[in-house]
Amino acid sequence: MEIPRSSQGIHLYQRKYILDLLEESGMLRTKPSSTPIEYNSKIHSKSGTPIVDPTSYKRLLGKFLYLTHTRPDISYAVGFLSQFLAEPTTFHQNAVYRVLKYLKNSPGQGLFFSNNNITTIKGYSDSDWAACLDTRKSITVWCFFMGSALISWKSKKQNIVSRSSAEAEYRALTIDSCEAQWLLSLLKDLSITHPNPISLFCDNESALHIVANLVYHERTKHIKIDCHVVREKVQNRIIHLLSISSSSQIADIFTKPLTPLPFNTLVSKLDMINIHIRSLRRTVKNEETGQGKGEADTITDPHHD
Repeated sequence: MEIPRSSQGIHLYQRKYILDLLEESGMLRTKPSSTPIEYNSKIHSKSGTPIVDPTSYKRLLGKFLYLTHTRPDISYAVGFLSQFLAEPTTFHQNAVYRVLKYLKNSPGQGLFFSNNNITTIKGYSDSDWAACLDTRKSITVWCFFMGSALISWKSKKQNIVSRSSAEAEYRALTIDSCEAQWLLSLLKDLSITHPNPISLFCDNESALHIVANLVYHERTKHIKIDCHVVREKVQNRIIHLLSISSSSQIADIFTKPLTPLPFNTLVSKLDMINIHIRSLRRTVKNEETGQGKGEADTITDPHHD
């Protein structure tokens, strides 16, 4: 993991790690992909022919898991393909190679933490109902930002099958509200005050109505415990639930495959930068304006930890 520092902040990325992966897999000369997973294909456990030796598939996914620490844009693809570890097929193998081709686009991409960031936390909660074609289980997703910096994210299949999209979204809200409480506890341990509740954005109006409605109806009585959990967090001013349109839901990047345009739009909102491209652009600009070499790079003389 490489950590360049500057007066502007800290950049976290794994460029050498990605290049080593591409070299080991023989993918350095392949054509890059625009997204980490095919956005118009339906992958399930029986897709393709079983692989004779699944060792390479398992090894690559294990390395991808470590890479997700600085590349949240591949979190959904890695989590989705990990469910086929028991019996991977050629179709799954090609999907793993597509992740490598996507990484080839920008191996220097990583998270940026600005020195001028504020300590206010906001989060986005989302779910993709019945996303798994084999089990019809939904996906729980959250991502939390401190200012503009992404500090916590997760994409995980739910343990049980939800009978409606509202139920899936509400179960996601329950887990996400617990993460919000943990983040507040962490800030308290670091002696950082957060006077206001964490704003948690959700794009499902039915789930928000369940929180506001104190009457349990027949359709919500089977998630009664989850209702109590979220309402307690709201009443204790740990979270503040807000509605957001689906087009502005940043957590969508962790829930399902997307076409290149919305995918790249959401990646830009994760505050990820490519330090090498940014430095190259600044160098060219300074050469055109006649500035000195020492002023060229955005982050100069990086220290690697």
